[in-house]
Formats: sequence, C-alpha cells, structure tokens
Amino acid sequence: MKTDVLILGGGTSAVSAALSLGDLGVKCIVVEETDWVGGQLTAQSVPSDEHIWIEQFGSTGRYREFRNRLRAYYKANYPLSARSKADPFLNPGAGYVSPICAEPGVIHDVLRSMLAPHVANGCVTILLEHDIETVTKSGDRIIGARVLDKRTGKSVDIEAKIFIEATETGDVLALADIEYVVGFESKAMTGEPSAPDEYQPGNIQAFSACFAMSYDPNSDRTIDKPNNYEYWRNFKMPFYDHNWVSWHSIEPRSLKEIIFNFDPLPNLDPLTVRANQKDNPGSANLWTFRRILAASHMEHPEKFTDISLVNWPQLDYINGSIIDVSEEEKAKNIAAAKDQSLSLLYWMQTEAPRTDGKTGWPGLYLRKDVVDTKDGLAKHVYVREARRIKALYTVTEQDISYAIRGDAGAKKYADSVGVGHYRIDLHPSTAGDNYLDVASCPYQIPVSSMIPVATENLIAAGKSIGVTHITNGCFRLHPTEWNIGESAGVLAALSIRSGKSPHAFASGKDLNDLQAQLLHQGVELEWPTVAPY
Repeated sequence: MKTDVLILGGGTSAVSAALSLGDLGVKCIVVEETDWVGGQLTAQSVPSDEHIWIEQFGSTGRYREFRNRLRAYYKANYPLSARSKADPFLNPGAGYVSPICAEPGVIHDVLRSMLAPHVANGCVTILLEHDIETVTKSGDRIIGARVLDKRTGKSVDIEAKIFIEATETGDVLALADIEYVVGFESKAMTGEPSAPDEYQPGNIQAFSACFAMSYDPNSDRTIDKPNNYEYWRNFKMPFYDHNWVSWHSIEPRSLKEIIFNFDPLPNLDPLTVRANQKDNPGSANLWTFRRILAASHMEHPEKFTDISLVNWPQLDYINGSIIDVSEEEKAKNIAAAKDQSLSLLYWMQTEAPRTDGKTGWPGLYLRKDVVDTKDGLAKHVYVREARRIKALYTVTEQDISYAIRGDAGAKKYADSVGVGHYRIDLHPSTAGDNYLDVASCPYQIPVSSMIPVATENLIAAGKSIGVTHITNGCFRLHPTEWNIGESAGVLAALSIRSGKSPHAFASGKDLNDLQAQLLHQGVELEWPTVAPY
C-alpha cells in the first residue's frame, strides 16, 4: 500500500490529524490497534478533561465542532426532558470533570461521523485492529511500516512520504530507532526546578484500567472475588499509610489527606452542575466526578440509570510500566492493573463503608455495553505518559509554571500552532512519587516541539511531542492533544504539497504559510489575557 501520510496510532490526535488532511485533500492511512478510533476519548474511556474557558476560547474550531456535535447527538437521540434539551451547555453526564462528560461509544460515533465524508471519498483510510510490527528507515527518513491485521493474521506493508507518530506510548520512536526520552529528566537535562538530580528513565506516571458502572439498588450484581483481591485490598502507596483501595486518598494540590464521599443515588439537578476545575475539582462525590450519563436528564428518569466512569486515584497502577519492557512484562502489568480495577469494584460492592452505617453496594455493576468489551474494562488502558521525541524545542517547567512565570504568563513562541491549558498534573509514578499538581499558565504549542531533531519526515503528535515528564502533565489532556494532531495534519499536508521537510516550517515564510492555514481553519495561536490556575 502507498499513501501520502501514514498516521501510526488512532487516538485523539490521529483523528484530528486525519480530519485536517481530509479537509486539504491529502490522502492518509490511520493505523489503530483497537476497533475504535479516538484513544483516550473512546478506547480508554476517559471523558474530556477541559479548562474553564473551553466554551468561549482556548481550542480549535474543529474541536468546538466536535463538542457541538456531541451535544446535538444526545438532543437528537435521547429522550431528554424539555429543560435539558433546551440547555445550550448540555453536559450529558452532569459530571464535574468536564462540561461535556459523555459515553465513549457516543463519542466514537460522533468522531466516525466527522471522518465519514473523508473515508467515503477515499482520502482517509482507517485500519482498525492493526498492530505496528516494524518501521523502516533509510538514513534520516522513514520509508515505510509493516502492520499486522490481528483479525486475519496477515501483514501489510505501507509506504508514505510523511509519517505522524500518534501512538499512545510513542511506539514509532522505538521501532524506528529515533532518539527519544522517557521517564523523569534530571535537572542537568532540563534545568527544571522540580526535576530530580539524577535521570530516572523508569519513572513514569501510572496508567489505569478504567471502567463504567451503573447501580441497581434492588439487585445483587457482585462479581467473583478477584484472584489477587487481598493484595490490592491491603496495598499501600509508598507515600501514604492508608490502604489505597479505600475512600482515603491524597488531595493532589495540597497533598493533604482527604476522604472521598460516594453516593450512587445523588439527588442533584443536572442543570445546576457547571464543571469548573479551577474552583472545584469535582471529587466530593466520586459518583458524579466522572459521571457520563445522568438519568435525571431524561423525561422519564425512572427508565434509565446513571452511568459513572471510574478513572479515580484508586486505579493508578504503579507496580510496572508498559513502555520499554518486554511484551510479556507489558501484558503482565496490564493484567495486574485490570485486577486492581476489579478489586476496587469488588470492594465497593462488598466492604466499602457507607454513610448510613452499612457496608457495600452489591447493586453496582459493570457496563460492558458502554465500553464495548467482554470484561467490562476499557478497550485500552488509560495512558498518561509516552516516549517523547528529542525535538527542535522542548517545553520545560520554566516555560509554563505559574510559580516561575507569574503574571507574565507562559513563554510566547513565534512558531505557535495552537494553544492549551491544564494544571501541571502528575499522578503517582512507577518510582513511587506522590502527586505533583501545580498551577500553570495558559500556553502556546510551538511547532518546533513536534519536529524531531534528526528525522526528516516524522511529525510527533499526541503525548510524544517535545515536552518533559513535568510539562507532559498539562499537555497530555484531550483539547491540547486534539490541537496538536490537527496542526500535525496541516503541517503534513503543506509538507506534501511543497515537497519540503516539516523542518522547513519551523521558521521563515513556510512558518507564515503554516500559521495562515491554521488560522483559516479556526486554530487559535495565542491566548487573550486570562488568569492562570
């Protein structure tokens, strides 16, 4: 097979890159290991984490279109009450993590509908359930990749002119022997005040096996006791004395102890919920924290159940990594993470203390239909950190930390290709690190962070761009990843049309052309004056 652009990975950034390429009439192939495109939005079952200005600005026009289509889908297909249907800011789940908490299957349908015209005209080809076997280089250029169709067992060779790295863990970098960084850089490498004295390549943020659940108070849906339940029931984080599978936890910003509340039958008007992570992280009641469907939105709520998405601290798996380990070790760690997740569910069903003095909610049950899997866990683990290219420019803590930058705001880049914002949010890590969660300034995305130093025809998207372990903590969220992918698609298209390497577009007239095209299609290149948080 031959194409203009080969997008390796089918996550959030891959979808937005393909949409850009389709708009510009440049042919591409998307290779995805699961049977859903969308990555953390869909296969990983994580509702979009968004900043507080998302309804007004701070994202691409295409991302706003996606959000509008998502709301329209619920209004067209769900029996919403008149009040909910009339709400221009409908939050389907009435969850606190985002103004638009939604089911992963619905998100997938919306993404596929956006891609559909480009698939129909042959501009975008999507290869689902395909693994990347090899990536071939000649000198400083990638020339092709071999992918395996997991359904047939047959391999396919694909040649392309430009390659976009959009895998969840930066797999292309390892397969193509492209220089990369993984883990926690040292102070000597980055100059970051929060970095350790020694480089820690094995220090990677926890991944999580997420799941969706509902609650039927009149039934017993208790699952079989997980094999390693006692281990997880008594597991303690290195930095905390309480059992991690419990209502006890650490507040990420203050590092003070908190006790979560959990109520699967909240008496809460969904239209009063307005997600605002600046003032309210939303974890006061874990049920509504990441709820993705609120029954109370419906005209007849008694015919529905809430659906709550579990991506909570208790799922953070720190006992191993899925990056730069053998396939056997990777599979072992994923299986253990799933066991940890099911142990949390079993504990909630049988032992969890309740405010009414009882223990457990046996009516909690997995929504296998919502995540579209046999085991009820997401199709893919939620990945927070990947291998990262050695880029023309690497964004560091000094560029975006509010403690460092103050009211001057984030560093401004002449080669901006988008904007994003989130707090620097690092979860517990494989080295046993506690949370690192600090204020950051709304930032720009420099195109030089998406271009590797040496490889001529590779563009990094997703979490593999030139950021550090620290700055990945605010670049890894959905709207930013979407923007990176969308800009990567435009960069690839202009590179194809001009016959120039992506490197040419980091400065000069070619950069001006790139930025003009991005502005034309609704990509914001700078922020208005806003207060960091």
